[in-house]
Amino acid sequence: NNNIDPISDKEIIDTELILSDLNSLEKQMNNLKKKIRTEDKELKYQYGVMEKLYKALSDGKKVNELLDLNEKEKEIIKKLFLITSKPELFVCNVSESDLVNGNNFTKELETKFGNTNSKIIYISTLIESEISQLDDEDKIEFIKDLGISETGLSRLIKAGYNLLELITFFTIGPKEARAWTIEKGIQASKAAGKIHTDIEKGFIRAETISTSDYLNCQGEAGAKESGKLRIEGSDYIVQDGDIFNFRFNV
Repeated sequence: NNNIDPISDKEIIDTELILSDLNSLEKQMNNLKKKIRTEDKELKYQYGVMEKLYKALSDGKKVNELLDLNEKEKEIIKKLFLITSKPELFVCNVSESDLVNGNNFTKELETKFGNTNSKIIYISTLIESEISQLDDEDKIEFIKDLGISETGLSRLIKAGYNLLELITFFTIGPKEARAWTIEKGIQASKAAGKIHTDIEKGFIRAETISTSDYLNCQGEAGAKESGKLRIEGSDYIVQDGDIFNFRFNV
């Protein structure tokens, strides 16, 4: 059968994932039931959440489709590691002519499955293969001619980061520049701990430059001269693309 039917393909995958989650959840519920005593209110509440999920899965719903969950329920669900609780990223392999606007198949996917827990992007594996063989200058020109701003690989990485609520900060020194991945909403001192726990413990301040200011000012020296270097404290919420020089006591 050579018919293209992404909706049917997706529904088959969903069924397999739901069955897997039902199996996992049943085992976890049986284990938890053995631990529950009369006075264990928290464990009883957790079991109640699991029963709610089991019913939804049995009705053919994925966990990420449940919208009536409170924050406590969401925290419990995180610890269950159910596959259908995860956000979804659809990567549609399309022709060059469909790269910008998609096609009837991608529109079907967007109509049926597009929501806040999913992201749909279009790539052309043929185009990506051609791009990978070009040098940087030709690559930029080729991408512009296609009517897109970046490669499919870049869009795939960004979409994944956005769905997982991850951001990147940078450290730049004389020998190397390095990117660090953290969750959105993390404070500067916690971000410093990603590099080394000693930096977090002895945190004093974060000398901070945004990526755009760093590039526009042609480096750290230019950013300092232009007044674009900021001094941030431990409770500063890290922004995507921040460049840090952490000052700390050992």
